[in-house]
Amino acid sequence: MKAQVFRGVNQLSYEDIPLPELSSDEVLVQVRVVGLCQSDIKKIRYPLYEPPRIFGHETAGVISAVGEAVTGWQVGQRVVVMHHIPCMHCTYCLNENFSMCEVYKNITTTAGFAPSGGGFAEYVKVPGHIVRNGGLIPIPDSVTFEQASFVEPTNCCLKAVKKARVEPGQTVLITGAGPIGLMFVMLVKYFGARAIATDLLPSRLEKASELGAEAAFDARNPDLASQVKERTGGMGVDTSILAVPSEKAFFQALDCTRKGGKILFFAEFPDEVEIPLNPNILYRREIDLMGSYSSSYRVQGLATDIVFNKRIDVDKLVSDKYPLKELAAAVERAVQPTLDTYKILLYP
Repeated sequence: MKAQVFRGVNQLSYEDIPLPELSSDEVLVQVRVVGLCQSDIKKIRYPLYEPPRIFGHETAGVISAVGEAVTGWQVGQRVVVMHHIPCMHCTYCLNENFSMCEVYKNITTTAGFAPSGGGFAEYVKVPGHIVRNGGLIPIPDSVTFEQASFVEPTNCCLKAVKKARVEPGQTVLITGAGPIGLMFVMLVKYFGARAIATDLLPSRLEKASELGAEAAFDARNPDLASQVKERTGGMGVDTSILAVPSEKAFFQALDCTRKGGKILFFAEFPDEVEIPLNPNILYRREIDLMGSYSSSYRVQGLATDIVFNKRIDVDKLVSDKYPLKELAAAVERAVQPTLDTYKILLYP
């Protein structure tokens, strides 16, 4: 089969590799579409993992083979592939910190080499643990493969919204109106809260307004905090979600968040970034800082319902489609976006 093999920093090789061999409890899925995630881009562009590997994890496809011990799944079924499933019985899982679970981190789907997601290939193997424990989700006939590929990123964003306890009537600042920021805009609106978005690109601000943001401001606006407070009765927003890894965005969020509010880190910052912060600001204003990493098994059913029943319009997030052999070009487009670049999908 064909696959995009990570051979080193910014080195992708579109090559022939063997089909994954199945154990008795495993399933092989033919990939029909896979989304390009910012985490994939970081893994390709920075020395985070030893090559060779095959990345990609926002995967939808068709079951092409099942191991002899597999029950409940048939060749030809259309499925979403979740690349991580927690063990459900360790201390982390019992406290619903599913993404901290060692099983969650270390058992994943693969197309070959060190298991790393494997969606950037024609076929991906799903381990038995994931098959048995809800990691395959059947796609209804009314849902396209493209729509289904959004279940995993929707889960990640939904986890953050739930963790921040966004409630109807609240106001949420979303820094960054890329594909993830725009998804946050739609989810915040779906849960009855008001979204305010910031970005550097006017086209993305327009897109945020189109998708339901109450207001969208240029992130360079020196009066951003005062304008946000004007829209919140002088209080500031209840929650700020950092969808871009920007120190400036953090301090803007701090200025825009009301006393007793929350700031959630969703985007991953470079390890070398250090943010100087007087802890008395948090103490005196009772600001909660929190992080939200990856997906949550607890919201998987809700994420699936939101996407499959079109409670948000994920089609409006898609801007570019590339054949898998042009993954390098797709990564470059994501890193250097045009005015109308949002979510990028790849087709093996």
